[in-house]
Amino acid sequence: MLYSRFASGLETYCDNPRRFVLAFSGGLDSRVLLHLMGQFLRQHPQHRCLAVHVHHGLSNNADCWSQHCLDWAQAEGIDCVVERVNLELTNRRSVEQLARDERYKALKKHFHPQDILLTAQHADDQLETVLLALKRGSGPAGLAAMAECTSFAGGYHLRPLLGVTRLQIEEYGRACQLDWVEDESNQDTRYDRNFLRHEVAPQLIARWPGIRKAVARSASLCGEQDALLEELLSEKLDQAMHHDKSLIISQLGSERIGKQLIRHWLGRCGVLMPSQAQLEQIWHSVVNAKPDANPQLCWNQVQVRRYQQRLYLIKQWPDIRHWQQECQLDQPCCLPQDLGVLTLKQIGQGQLRKPKPGEVVTVRFEPEGLEVKPFGRSGKRKIKKLFQEYGVPSWNRRRTPLIYYGEELAAVAGLFVVEAFHGRDCDLEWHNDTSDVQ
Repeated sequence: MLYSRFASGLETYCDNPRRFVLAFSGGLDSRVLLHLMGQFLRQHPQHRCLAVHVHHGLSNNADCWSQHCLDWAQAEGIDCVVERVNLELTNRRSVEQLARDERYKALKKHFHPQDILLTAQHADDQLETVLLALKRGSGPAGLAAMAECTSFAGGYHLRPLLGVTRLQIEEYGRACQLDWVEDESNQDTRYDRNFLRHEVAPQLIARWPGIRKAVARSASLCGEQDALLEELLSEKLDQAMHHDKSLIISQLGSERIGKQLIRHWLGRCGVLMPSQAQLEQIWHSVVNAKPDANPQLCWNQVQVRRYQQRLYLIKQWPDIRHWQQECQLDQPCCLPQDLGVLTLKQIGQGQLRKPKPGEVVTVRFEPEGLEVKPFGRSGKRKIKKLFQEYGVPSWNRRRTPLIYYGEELAAVAGLFVVEAFHGRDCDLEWHNDTSDVQ
């Protein structure tokens, strides 16, 4: 019965041979998912699957669990890899959220476009997720909880057990005489989800046996409402987004529409949604701040800032003002923090002179106190003023590469060459492949 339901769910997305990536913790749910997938592949050999076990290092048993996962996957004829992650625990983010984020990053490393990610969430997980969303005071998007199928990294994320209860999964596992790992942290009711799982959900289910289906129906309705709102606002959001993915404030309209556009803009950028209070702050303290202000709001390692009447979403990067790297002619210089690659190329019609013998070329990021004369300009100017004139936002001024010949600034990547270093021998190529979040 469970296999038939699982197989029919997968076949909906298998019009062509597919590659599946299965998130495999080794716990009951994913152990059953692996077993079901093994049967599916034996009946549909045109498809392939890779199981990925993420080793979080949070338990003394983690090494043992990894070996079990490798053994069980081998028994099912499924390739399996172990991805080790290091969790940088902070007060700002819960262990659960941090582990989840790192888990999906690890899964993406093994995911190709058009692949299907399989995870083992079920009906009881959905109930807990909705209760957690209610606890946070979420709106329709949060209360929509988990969809059976969503887009993921150029492919799909499928939850084929979402309509199945935990009890049904356990009965299947015992009937098939499967072994699985028991994570001791799952019993720790200090974690919100575990508290709901062990203390709250059983009482709700005992009182109202149909509550899982009712909650799933409500989540589905909330998902439909949120999707409708996104569809209705999609064209307006397209008009409000600048080509650099910033948001044009004059296009936001009324407060009610504007806040929804900001929410959907953040959704497109793929960041954790701010709370209602934080969204109110973005509107009143950032969007409607005084024209000469430099407002910002930070949450979950990102921040929204305003510059020249546009909203920008940026990562909260560590300071790199002391970073320095030697740069050789015609050799790519890899920059830190997703800033791409810089190359000083010898070229016939360039803008920079060639370095003199013994003149070391370095890339740096500390502009403080510099005063230079760009080629073609009259007089020296402080680099802070030049950044303003060239329209460089304040948060990018210590993230713009500075090219030094010896101890003298020769050029600012993407902006100008200092007059004393102008020539026709070389040019700078800066390939800055950043993500949606700048």
